[in-house]
Amino acid sequence: MIRPLFCTALMLAMPAWAGEIWVTNEKDNTVSVIDVDSLSVIQTYPTGERPRGITFSRDFSRVYICASDSDTVQVMDPDSGEILHALPSGEDPEQFVLHPNDRDLYIANEDDAVTTVVDTDTRRVVAQINVGIEPEGMAVSPDGKTVITTSETTNMAHWIDTDSREIYANTLVDARPRHAEFSPDGTELWVSSEIGGTVTVFDTRDQSREARIEFAIQGVHPDRVQPVGFEFTEDGKSAFVALGPSNQLAVVNAETYEVEDYVLVGRRVWHMAFSPNKSQLFTTNGVSGDVTVINVASRKATKTIKVGRFPWGAATRP
Repeated sequence: MIRPLFCTALMLAMPAWAGEIWVTNEKDNTVSVIDVDSLSVIQTYPTGERPRGITFSRDFSRVYICASDSDTVQVMDPDSGEILHALPSGEDPEQFVLHPNDRDLYIANEDDAVTTVVDTDTRRVVAQINVGIEPEGMAVSPDGKTVITTSETTNMAHWIDTDSREIYANTLVDARPRHAEFSPDGTELWVSSEIGGTVTVFDTRDQSREARIEFAIQGVHPDRVQPVGFEFTEDGKSAFVALGPSNQLAVVNAETYEVEDYVLVGRRVWHMAFSPNKSQLFTTNGVSGDVTVINVASRKATKTIKVGRFPWGAATRP
């Protein structure tokens, strides 16, 4: 019994690693690193021009950054902030998604109306898929079989088979789709429409529309309610939706599709990321140049953290 007691005591004595939130700053050409424990910026690293999308490799040893105006995806060492190399991304990469195989990076190229697939090991383009006009949103199903690209001007979600790398379905959404996410169990696809002011929910089995979620905030003109980024809670029962220049997040019941709450955050909220333990949510507020920290359980904003100019994307590192 001595060893288990000793091990337990040792584990209790060791500090828990709270993790980091990485935020891209469009106007500063930097990424800010927020320590989740102290809720402060601990590092700022330079990037290419107009960084937007950001994501980590599966082992968190590399961070991928869409440097949109540099027409490249940069690969950074997150321990040192050093840019290791660039990937051939096509023109104006906006967002991307890393396949569960940790190798294929699917990139939306807004200016070219294509989705570019890059092999991150060989650093080569392995496919380019023609999609609609002004692609931006990207999502991959939990099983890795389907990738979604949303096209802002075509007002569609394009369903791409990852084996054939061909589109097998196109579904209409409301005006200017910006973001897409699969539900944690993979049975639904949610797509936000910025100008349409809605989120559309699709059944992934047959691409049929299940629901259309609308938002109404007391005292806020409907034109300012513009859904963009969103994230599901770990249990898949709720979704937090950023509503752009309304400066609000909506909390949506993912089972009934009803809006349960609104949370006031910073100005022009874009995207968000959960802390590693999912107890906090960090939103990027473009115009106010800060990040709002939200207690997920209480749905209350608890702190504002100043970052760079026009923060846009966010990603979590444990």
